[in-house]
Amino acid sequence: MPRLHPLAAALLAALAWLPMTSRASCGAAFCSVNTDWNVQGVFAEPGGRAELRYEFLRQGQLRAGSRKVSPDQVGGHHEERFTVNQALFGSFDYNFGDWGLSLVVPVVKREHEHLHNHHGAELIESWDLRGLGDVRAAARRQWQTLADDGTSAQTYGLLGGLKLPTGRTDLGNDDGDVAERSLQPGTGTTEAFAGAFYQRAWPQQGWSTFVQGVYGSSLNSYHDYRPGTRFALDAGLRYDATPQWALLLQLNALWRGRDSGAEAEPADSGGRYVFLSPGLSWSLGRELQVFAVAQLPLYQYVNGVQLTAAWGATAGLGWRF
Repeated sequence: MPRLHPLAAALLAALAWLPMTSRASCGAAFCSVNTDWNVQGVFAEPGGRAELRYEFLRQGQLRAGSRKVSPDQVGGHHEERFTVNQALFGSFDYNFGDWGLSLVVPVVKREHEHLHNHHGAELIESWDLRGLGDVRAAARRQWQTLADDGTSAQTYGLLGGLKLPTGRTDLGNDDGDVAERSLQPGTGTTEAFAGAFYQRAWPQQGWSTFVQGVYGSSLNSYHDYRPGTRFALDAGLRYDATPQWALLLQLNALWRGRDSGAEAEPADSGGRYVFLSPGLSWSLGRELQVFAVAQLPLYQYVNGVQLTAAWGATAGLGWRF
């Protein structure tokens, strides 16, 4: 196995730092698997690429800090049962050589159930929310060079963009009760994000590796709600076992700040997470790729009490033209 570039090793080491530094939240979430194949160097030639990806994540375990807790330990008027997150992402990307543009459009389906204790009676309240999520648009600049060993190619790049307030924020259930803001398909806010990536490939051995870090922060609040800032750090390996099949492995770290505003739950939002994400990729010719990736938590630390997931998964197909 090839030796990692010093920059990649330094960013990987930074992952180890992340974990060191009432009423429960129903907390919605998405998988943090990196499926930006351009950043990973899989589709680096000029031209267009489209992708359709499905994602599933069920949050059914209450957690306080890094500890699993039971509803009896939390107490209060609400007992959070579960949140099931499903999403379909449609993506379009175009490479102009050293420049690239991308657009990601999510459609969200989110189910949530909690138990409301009211004067001794246990009332089950549930929501089934569906709709367009917040669209993301990004641009990137990349530089490709030959590494010092003369046998491997490397790519450095910068990226940045906006998350647009296209998702609904006022959906309710059959009783007319509007869901909490963290459950809604959209945040109502505009977010700016920026990051950098590094990718290196050893074509003769079939190996490639990448590292990417992205920081995002909302530029405004909407109806007394502002989501917390986010920093994601991803590192991954890819091995082309055959001309068609590739083995994938990622380490994904996510830091999320507390939400703020009268409609937020600052005490029960935000946290630090580290995931291991193995997967497979199958290339059907040069134009089509099918992939599936599981996400397994190595470490989860939440502020206050929140619902967390034991696993997540994403699968999709991409084609270029």
